[in-house]
Amino acid sequence: MAYTADKPKRAESSDELRARIPGWGVDLDPKDRPSVPQERFDPTLNGAHWEFPERQPEKSPRERSIEHKFLTPVFGTSCPPKGLSGVIRRYSYRTYSEGRAAHWLLLLAADRVDAVESTVGSFLTRHPDNPISETGVLSEFTHNGIASRLHARRVDRVHHLLDPIIVAAPWALAAGAAYLALRSVTGRRQDRVGSSR
Repeated sequence: MAYTADKPKRAESSDELRARIPGWGVDLDPKDRPSVPQERFDPTLNGAHWEFPERQPEKSPRERSIEHKFLTPVFGTSCPPKGLSGVIRRYSYRTYSEGRAAHWLLLLAADRVDAVESTVGSFLTRHPDNPISETGVLSEFTHNGIASRLHARRVDRVHHLLDPIIVAAPWALAAGAAYLALRSVTGRRQDRVGSSR
């Protein structure tokens, strides 16, 4: 809009806006604002209308931040800490405040350790993890995966070379360690058999 010598139109008053726009200015009246009771000090005003709730029994020790005196009345029990990852989580909660980066870095490390523990633990079951089907590698060949990766408009093209390393390297290292362990065991057996002759 070009500048002119004419006086600009005056802004509408609150009454004009309220008449033209239904519901305009609903929060102008302090009686309509939900935060108003919080803005005035009234020691008798209390929003809680219950006593402290009954506490859930703590059947096994649960982690809690050092800032808190006790656990909340209700807490989750579906995934209690276990193994080495549980030790790391308990140490993080017992040692560091939630305001410290070390607390969260230890919890991230515990998640990674838990992932490795779960993978290793799956090999001790009747249905171990299948890295080929669970990582979606086969869909790269059956659902136009390679062509979509080479598409020029993809933002994540820069880390395509790292994807196979990040996904496959842990499995390759585990297979290599298993091979070396098996070779070591069979080598010892052959040495025992040779020395007993």
